[in-house]
Amino acid sequence: MKFDHFKYLIDSMFLPDENGKVQKRYSGMDVRTINPLVLAYIGDAYFHLFVRGKLLAYEQNKVQVLNQFSAQIVSAVWQAKAYRGIETMLTEEEKMIFKRARNAKSHAPRAASVAEYHMSTGFEALLGTLYLKESYDRLYELAEASFEVISEAMMTHVSSKK
Repeated sequence: MKFDHFKYLIDSMFLPDENGKVQKRYSGMDVRTINPLVLAYIGDAYFHLFVRGKLLAYEQNKVQVLNQFSAQIVSAVWQAKAYRGIETMLTEEEKMIFKRARNAKSHAPRAASVAEYHMSTGFEALLGTLYLKESYDRLYELAEASFEVISEAMMTHVSSKK
């Protein structure tokens, strides 16, 4: 990042208050009004950390392997599979959160189909919403179930290629 861009970001996000301290722009969060792509941003960060923690039960020495494998697990392709696997567990409200984010305008990367990318965005937004609402038990339950879906699907995928 170039210094000018960095300075622009600082100047536009961190505004000083009357005492010269950083002034917060928002005092509270109503997750229903937050952009679904922002919710996905938070959910993506949560799921990354969750997966990294889970992988320590399988490997604790090879950081490069952990990094590559966790990146694969949190990819749009596998998150779309996770969503399909946990969909029956979701409440109507959770399905609405998913749909709102799935339908948000965004650009899919080349590594996944457009449908997979949109599904993963919805999945991440659901996790982000639960995190911001501090529904930690439900968040953990869905992340755990998603990890199980992904790990089982990966084993099936590998064994079908033999």
